[in-house]
Amino acid sequence: MDSLTLPLDYAAIERILPHRYPFLLVDRITAFEPDKRIVGIKAVTRNERYLSHQAGDAPSLPFTVLTEAVAQVGAIMILAKPENREKLIYFMGIERVRYRKPVHPGDVVEIEATVVRLRSRMGVLRGIARVGSEVVAEGTMTFALGAQGDGARPGHVRPGGRA
Repeated sequence: MDSLTLPLDYAAIERILPHRYPFLLVDRITAFEPDKRIVGIKAVTRNERYLSHQAGDAPSLPFTVLTEAVAQVGAIMILAKPENREKLIYFMGIERVRYRKPVHPGDVVEIEATVVRLRSRMGVLRGIARVGSEVVAEGTMTFALGAQGDGARPGHVRPGGRA
């Protein structure tokens, strides 16, 4: 995947990330600058099975799910590089995260990840999630790349019942 034709749709994203429904949280990629910046879209619907809902409050996207969506957008930028296609990406940590306001069904979240530091096997990305012009979450994430090992996909159970 030397060149990407934008926008990337859900099927194209599935060719890059190992995640699948309901754990794939990115609907579309709208901007991509290799090793610099990526922008993705997550449309939040009322059908999301992980919406949190407390009595008297409107349902909202849990901040942990929003954080994972930001991480997935960053992972797409890293795993789209040809030299990283056979690698796994590990979410190592998040720092200076701030959640500014809740995200509700009907909101379209624009997620931007920019490279802070990038090495061959580790890196740091800055993620910002916006609804319209308002920042709803931001933070700095650290990731590491590793080999896939014996070629089994994450979550794949081999014959004999062992993962």
